[in-house]
Amino acid sequence: MFALSNLIVLAGRLLEALINIICILIFLRAVISWVNPDPFNPLVQFLNRATDPILAPIRRFLPPLGPVDISPWIATIVLYSVNKYFLVPTLLELAMRLR
Repeated sequence: MFALSNLIVLAGRLLEALINIICILIFLRAVISWVNPDPFNPLVQFLNRATDPILAPIRRFLPPLGPVDISPWIATIVLYSVNKYFLVPTLLELAMRLR
């Protein structure tokens, strides 16, 4: 059970890092959108491809608020909350109980 416990801790830490990276990418996309970026720039294309699967479902449910897009805020708050208060603590608690 000790090895399984360590594997669950590893999975929790990897998920935590992945969610943090996604939050940083969403932040970068929001900041870059303020300066009207070139859509053919490889960095802009990468940010769009990396964050669209997260932001698109949120945009479908939000009513348009004019030129302001609040979907990055909502996505970051949800991802951070799930990461900090649910997913990682649950996995770490499960790993501690298996020891």
